[in-house]
Parts: sequence; structure tokens; C-alpha cells
Amino acid sequence: MFVYLIFGMTVFNWLLGNLLWKSHQKKKLIFGFGIVLNLLCLAVFKYSNFICSSLNAFSTTFVGKNPGWITDIVLPLAISFFTFEFIHYLFEIYRGKKPIESFVLFALFAAFFPTQIAGPIKRFPDFEVQMQEDKPFKLQYLDDGIPLIILGFAKKILLADTLAQFVNMGYTIPNDFGSLELWLFAYAFAFQIYFDFSGYTDIARGSARLFGYSIPINFNLPYMANNISNFWHRWHISLSTWLRDYLFIPMGGSRGSEFKTNRNLMMTMILGGLWHGASWNFVFWGFYHGFALVIHRVFLTLKRRFEWVDQFVSSKLGNLISIIFTFHAVCVGWVLFRVQDIGTALNVLKRMLLLSPILSHTESTSGQFLVLKQDLPVIIVISMILTLILLVINLPLAMMTEKQIFKGCPSWLVGSFCCFLILIMVIFLPDGTQPFIYFQF
Repeated sequence: MFVYLIFGMTVFNWLLGNLLWKSHQKKKLIFGFGIVLNLLCLAVFKYSNFICSSLNAFSTTFVGKNPGWITDIVLPLAISFFTFEFIHYLFEIYRGKKPIESFVLFALFAAFFPTQIAGPIKRFPDFEVQMQEDKPFKLQYLDDGIPLIILGFAKKILLADTLAQFVNMGYTIPNDFGSLELWLFAYAFAFQIYFDFSGYTDIARGSARLFGYSIPINFNLPYMANNISNFWHRWHISLSTWLRDYLFIPMGGSRGSEFKTNRNLMMTMILGGLWHGASWNFVFWGFYHGFALVIHRVFLTLKRRFEWVDQFVSSKLGNLISIIFTFHAVCVGWVLFRVQDIGTALNVLKRMLLLSPILSHTESTSGQFLVLKQDLPVIIVISMILTLILLVINLPLAMMTEKQIFKGCPSWLVGSFCCFLILIMVIFLPDGTQPFIYFQF
């Protein structure tokens, strides 16, 4: 059924793109019509259930009556990603780029399977050039693509899925754990979502490379960012640049007053949070990151005003402190991302930030887990060691895929390392596999 949806949207946007290119007098009207139709399609399939449940809750709270509105619409796979690509396509034609003349090539752009489900979000001018090139088979495509695919699977299977079991345990009954344990769960989820999504991105880039296509990187050592703005230049790059180019800048960007710039930042991140999922926790997550970006802008003003602040932040110690602070600020946001019940999420954050209680009770209130006080120091030490190991593992894996240190290495060395990873995956395969996190968006 949903094949017809993407096919219909592909035909619609291809025809509208050509009409937009040829039109002069009604260009703005046609462009607005196309944007509204694409967003309406996304809203119907992705946000109908969210809107109905929110209205039911509002009516129950303030009117005392639940209207019982409900929808039973299944979310089509990848609708968020290909809708954003269609909107980008119409934006670029409106700005003067020539549309893709061939419907077959446009359909390939929309339905390119490596990136269709969870990105990265492609830009059609760059991708169109690659589609029009002759691509005879080359062994180099295999040399480039296969190591990326294997590394992506290693991130997903060995690291993300293993961490998922620990994270799921913690966030199933978060109220039964102390602040120190909740911080460890937040660290674990931070690395789980990174290894999960960057692993998928590596698989997508490697799969595309097998056919001679180059897909840009989507991550650039995000947990080495030294401020929240720098984090968004490194995390999910295709989405953050999309939000900047097609939402933040059209709203006015930073061209207006300080208030308008901050307003645009907040609106961009709130809508970016809502894009991730039809739930209030994603709205709060977007608000949190928008507010963090506003605070960063205020801090930049402080740096310019006080020279000693600038000197300290620019020093090696200041940079290290900035990286650690930014990582923890991001981890706070990940709690809002992971815990869908906003009341529970806020309670978890309160306990994390106030460090109360520091450790869990002797026995969980749910009866699902029994934590012995004499074992807690051992558990905490082991968890800290595992967190440190993750940091150590993260850097070389990220350097291999995001900094492409494989390039220039002897083929026998790359092949041996890939065989080693496959062997490790077979030996240490987790009991259960988890779906890719970004498949739900």
C-alpha cells in the first residue's frame, strides 16, 4: 500500500517541479502549494494520532470530558526522510536550480534504497550529477563499500544492541534507580544511539558505494564537540544542515535582532524535535536544544566582552572542560529523547541533576530487579570501566568511518581487520537484535 504513497508523491513532486521551473507569474503560489501538500501528507500519516491524543488529554483536563478521538493510521517507513528530500527539491527549483528532467532519474533520487529509510538526507544537485555519470563496475567500489558496511554492522551488533539491553533495563523502571545509576544509563544511551545511527549511516554509505555513488558523512566525532552549536555541526549533519537551509534561514536566520535570531533558533529546534517523533517528549527535547543554542549565543557575547574568558576557553584545559560539559549537556537531552513519558523524564532529570538519591534502594519497588547494597560499588566500578572502554572504542571506529583513515591502508590490512570484525560479531552476537532507532522516524 505504502509503495503507492511514495510513488504518488514522486509523480506529484516531479510534475510540480517542472511546472515551478516553467512558471513565472505564479511561481510563489505553486511553490507554496507544493510545500503545503508535502507537509500535509507528513502530518496526516505521522501526527494524526499525536494530535488526537493531545486533544483528548486537553479536553479531559480542562473540560472534564474525553471526546475519545482516535485514528488508526500506520506510519509509513521513511516518510520523514523522503518528504524532507521532496521539500528540498522544490526549494532548490524555486531558488533557480534546474529540475531533473527524467522521471526515472527523479524516481531513483527519491527511492534510492541505501538512504531512503533513515538517511542521510540527500541534496539533489549533487546526486543528479552522480546519476548522470556512466558507472561501469569497478573493484574499487567493493574496496570502498564493503569495509564501511562491515564497520557499520559491527557498531550496530556489537555495541548498539549490547548497550540496548542495559539501557532498556534502566528505562523500564527508572524510578527504582539512583542518580549515579541514571547517569550511567544516560551515558549508555548516548553511545547506543550514536553507534546505532552512525552504524546505519556507514551501511548506507557503503551500500551506495557498491554502485558507485558517494553519500556524504552524517557524523563527525559528535561527542568531541566543545559546544552545543559545534555538536549540531557534527551530529546528523544532513538533518542539521537541512534545518538550517530550509527552516532557520527562510524564517530570517540571524539577520534580524537578537530576539528574532533566538526565536528562529528555538522554532527550528522545536520543529526539528517534532520531526523526530509525534510525541511531547520530542517537543521538549527540541525546546531543550533550542534553549541550549540560545544560551551558547549569550556565552559567545560574554566571551567577546571579557578577554580572560576567551583565553581560558581557548586553552587546552578550557577546551577539555568544554567537551566534557557539552557531552553531559547532550546526555541530559538524550533522557528527554529516550523516555517518552514526559513526567517520568522530568523526574529522572531532577534526580540526575540533584544527585538524590545517589544510589538505588536495596530492592526495586517493582520487584523486577534486586540490587544488593554490597554489590553496588562493584557494579558502579564495572559500569565506569565499560563507559571508559566505549570512549576508547568510539574514537578508532569513528576515525575509520568519519575520517576515512582506511584510505591509503594496504588492502591486506583492511581485509584482515574486516575478517576479524566478522569473527567477533559471530562469536559475540547478542541474544536479541534491536531495530535501528531511526527507523521509527
